[in-house]
Amino acid sequence: MSALTFAEPLPGLAPHTDFTLEAVEGAAGLFSLRPDTAPEIRLFLLDPAVYVPGYAPEISGPCGDLGLGSPEEARVLVVATPGGNGTTVNLMAPVIVNEATGQSAQTILDGQGWPLRMPLG
Repeated sequence: MSALTFAEPLPGLAPHTDFTLEAVEGAAGLFSLRPDTAPEIRLFLLDPAVYVPGYAPEISGPCGDLGLGSPEEARVLVVATPGGNGTTVNLMAPVIVNEATGQSAQTILDGQGWPLRMPLG
């Protein structure tokens, strides 16, 4: 379990900025993200190394804001959205985490060609 703090609320989750990230038992690379003050709200985040092996975004912008020395120090997670036609992942706007401090941000990867809703599986 990790405490994450976002400088800006995630889209649709204002005013929440403090979250708990917890691994989902029995599902490698799957995490739930819940606001500390509203645990009934939950997002699912995936480790793309497990679920989207070819995903290699260029991360630079949020690194300095998160206290990261280089993009390689960042933990990159993607938002998963379950739906009636299957689960999609947002590869255009990953969540970037400084695991040492918990500082986090969701960033938009303009011009890299990553899809907003890629079917998983």
